[in-house]
Amino acid sequence: MMPTFNNLIKDLQKKVFQPVYLLYGEEPYYVDLISDYMVENVLDETEKTFNQVVLYGRDTSAPVLADQCRRFPMMGNFQLVVLREAQDMDLKKDENQQYIISYLKNPAPTTILVMGYKYKSPPVKVLNAAKKEEKNIVLFESKKRSESDLPIWISEQVNENGYTINNKACNMLVEFLGNNLEKISNELGKLYINHPKEKQITEDVIENYIGISKDYNVFELQKALANHDVIKANKIINYFAANPKDNSIFKIIPILFSFFSKLMNFHCLDKKSPADISGKLKISYYAVDEYAKAARFYPLPKTQDIITWLREANVRALGIDNYSVGEGELLKELIFKILH
Repeated sequence: MMPTFNNLIKDLQKKVFQPVYLLYGEEPYYVDLISDYMVENVLDETEKTFNQVVLYGRDTSAPVLADQCRRFPMMGNFQLVVLREAQDMDLKKDENQQYIISYLKNPAPTTILVMGYKYKSPPVKVLNAAKKEEKNIVLFESKKRSESDLPIWISEQVNENGYTINNKACNMLVEFLGNNLEKISNELGKLYINHPKEKQITEDVIENYIGISKDYNVFELQKALANHDVIKANKIINYFAANPKDNSIFKIIPILFSFFSKLMNFHCLDKKSPADISGKLKISYYAVDEYAKAARFYPLPKTQDIITWLREANVRALGIDNYSVGEGELLKELIFKILH
């Protein structure tokens, strides 16, 4: 059974090591986090001098890696071999893959090998060979998180560091940083340095320290549209048009597209209890009321039209069938259609 991130780290903290750690997946954050933790903590400072080797896939061949792993540690019980950016290693030829597969079948008991594949999985043959050797190999897949899951993830990360954060501040971070966990973690790190633990992280804190406007952002626009608040929606869209560098149409359209796509699914649900809606639309329980309000203003035919307009605006923003209208005007035109 594949371990969770927390369980894997707990084993490492207890100095319970396995000969091979195969880390991979679309989300690079955890691949790097585990690799970094092992580089920092598996060996003590004296042992690192002789028994810790960090290699990079683009600069390392399979035979060299296998040879390094079969060496004995000097003045210590283990050597740690970390292969970063393993996806860049040339394993196109079967013979190169066989070096890795042969080692996975019979790893050196005095070596701890960490292989990190970022954004992708290892070659199928290598992965299948690793799955057959679960006794000696820890497999960890780092899956990409959907943006709907990120507010909860942010809240958990903040709580683990002894802070608290409100829902709006979480949503602002997601809007501004997307689902890049590394960027989110870095920005939270800056907050921890400057913000006292006893005070909750709010939208005002995010605005002060990260520079995201709490009043003029795409989630406030989404909320204004859901409530059919024409004045507020126009204020926000005029702000976006005046500040195109920080409010790209290519960041705004995907979020609105996601919202109205879920609204269309909302219209098609048979049971519409808050629990049903939250589960089927993969939204937080707190967001259900916003969709219920929006459904009253935007019946199914109108919602379908909006999705079409969003697609058209995206195409025109790319320069197709549009030779003169800027992003700001495209957004104003789009919001006018949605509201009227």
